[in-house]
Amino acid sequence: MPALCRDCLARFETGSRCPQCGRPRIVAHPELNSLSIAHMDCDAFYASVEKRDNPELRDKPVIIGGGRRGVVSTACYVARVRGVRSAMPMFKALQLCPDAVVVKPRGAVYAEVSRQIRAMMEDLTPAIEPLSLDEAFLDLTGTERLHGAPPAVVLAGLVKRMRDELGLTGSIGLSHNKFLAKIASDLDKPHGFAVIGQAETQAFLRPKPIRLIWGVGEVSQQALDKAGIRTFEDLLRWEKTDLIHRFGGMGERLWHLARGEDRRRVSRNAPVKSISKETTFNEDTADPEILDGHIWRLSEQVADRAKAKGLAGRTVTLKLKRADFRTLTRRQSLPDCTQTADRLYRVARGLFEQVADQGPFRLVGTGLSELVPDDRADLVDDLLDPQARARRQAEKATDAIRARFGENAILKGRALR
Repeated sequence: MPALCRDCLARFETGSRCPQCGRPRIVAHPELNSLSIAHMDCDAFYASVEKRDNPELRDKPVIIGGGRRGVVSTACYVARVRGVRSAMPMFKALQLCPDAVVVKPRGAVYAEVSRQIRAMMEDLTPAIEPLSLDEAFLDLTGTERLHGAPPAVVLAGLVKRMRDELGLTGSIGLSHNKFLAKIASDLDKPHGFAVIGQAETQAFLRPKPIRLIWGVGEVSQQALDKAGIRTFEDLLRWEKTDLIHRFGGMGERLWHLARGEDRRRVSRNAPVKSISKETTFNEDTADPEILDGHIWRLSEQVADRAKAKGLAGRTVTLKLKRADFRTLTRRQSLPDCTQTADRLYRVARGLFEQVADQGPFRLVGTGLSELVPDDRADLVDDLLDPQARARRQAEKATDAIRARFGENAILKGRALR
């Protein structure tokens, strides 16, 4: 059976240790050298970056997120052992792990590290479909002649390079389609490499819970439960027509996925529909200065993400959640697209003024949608705001300084509110 050492990249036949370096971190599978669709997922990405940059955190439970009434963005594996999970309310996370170190997200830093990882992927294949800053699909079909090695070896080299050059680890899922590759990347975390071959697909999926299907949320899960569908084996009992009649378009997708079939291609140009960022306050507030500071910081974070992805947006969204949990959403379309924090903030601030008297608020968020490539950004000067061009130039200079000296090298006064 073909085997691969994930440390020295030696290839050999099955064994418990690598015959070249003697280490036990090997992956072996009958189809190891023939599969080419992969999903790479960084391990606890935000928390791993923080631990890398601050060695004092290395052995401590680390949670990335907001205050007590915020939510967990991600947690390191030490905290996950205690039950902490992404999107968990912060107060619950701290109940489970009271000794955790809570770190505020550093969006610009994570975006820069993501760019570095993406550049490593680009050395392997042009067929890359990012899902977020820390995960992506890769299609290495037909690259063996270019690299002189099958995709499995090249992928192991990718995560080895990430570890050696960036001090970060990732997990690889390798299979014959995107659906199974994404499942595989979760099987051996952290720093794992798992393979699901064509020959074993049916046997592998049959006993697994249906929640493994990416995109099946709580509402869909409840509908499936009512139909008695809890595992892939349950799903296999249904005829395609019955699934379509019961679940509409999702029914046909479920029928194919139950059989491990996924014809979606790894698409380099898969569209990002929107970019947004929100924060939940420790205490409800109607203070306009405090809210103004949050709107600026969130606008800056959204702009950073747009710049990192090479995108700009035509529609600005402001989201507010009142103390009674009622959500207020306001949108404004622009005459041209933007990716600058300054313009995003000014529009969002104008939207806030329309509803400022409806507070206090417990959450605020900003976003950009109707996204296009950034070469179409901020091309039209606002005749009613002659200083806009100067502010754009100042923002570009600020971005360059922050990229070189850190995101806190330059701060606006309103960011300190």
